[in-house]
Amino acid sequence: MPHVLSVNIGTRMDFDAATLDHTGIAKRPVTGPVHVHAPQSGSGVEGDFVADTKNHGGDLKAVYAYAREDLDEWSAELGRDLAPGLFGENLTTGGMDLTNAVLGERWRIGTALLQVTTPRIPCSTFARVMEQQGWIKAFTAKATPGAYFRVLEPGAIAAGDEAVLVDRPDHDVTIGLAFRAVTLEPDLLPRLLDAGEHFPENLRGKVERRLASKPA
Repeated sequence: MPHVLSVNIGTRMDFDAATLDHTGIAKRPVTGPVHVHAPQSGSGVEGDFVADTKNHGGDLKAVYAYAREDLDEWSAELGRDLAPGLFGENLTTGGMDLTNAVLGERWRIGTALLQVTTPRIPCSTFARVMEQQGWIKAFTAKATPGAYFRVLEPGAIAAGDEAVLVDRPDHDVTIGLAFRAVTLEPDLLPRLLDAGEHFPENLRGKVERRLASKPA
C-alpha cells in the first residue's frame, strides 16, 4: 500500500558550498501531522526552510518526495546508511514508484491533494552534502530523481498516512522520462510536449527553445 514513511523538514544551516552560503537541504523526520500548502515561494511544507528559492520551492516544487526503495538501492550501492531526508526530500515514501509517476497525476496524501509536476535536478549543494565523488554524474546516470508536487488542496500529512492515486492523465510522460530528456537524452525532448497541459510552463519554454535551436 503506498504510504508516507516520514515527513522531513529542514532548518537553515550555514554551508559554504551552498549557492547562498546556507541551505535547508539536510532534512530530518518530524513527528505528528505537518501542514502543506501552495506557496508563492519557498517550501510548501510548514516549518521547512528553502534557501535557493530561484531553483527550489514555489508552486511547482512545493513538496519533494523520494522513495525509500530508491534510497535503499543507493544505500547498497554506496555501502552506507541513508537516513530519510538526506536527499532533501520532504516525504520519504514506501510503495510509490515515483520514477514512473506521470506528469500531472494527482495523489491524496493525508488530507492534502498533491499533483506530480517535475523531476528533481541534482545541484552542487546536493553533491557537497553527500560527500561522494562524482555524485551528480552518478545520480543523473541512475535516473531515479524523485518527484516534485504542487499542492492543489492544502492539508496535513503525517508519517503512516496512506497515499491514494486519484487521477492519472492519459499520456506516457513520466518523471523518469522527463529527467532523462533534460539531462542525458535530449532526443527525448519532443516527447515531453505530449504531456500537454501537464507539462510545466517553466520547462516548456526551455524545451521549445532547445528544440528550435537544433539543426534541421
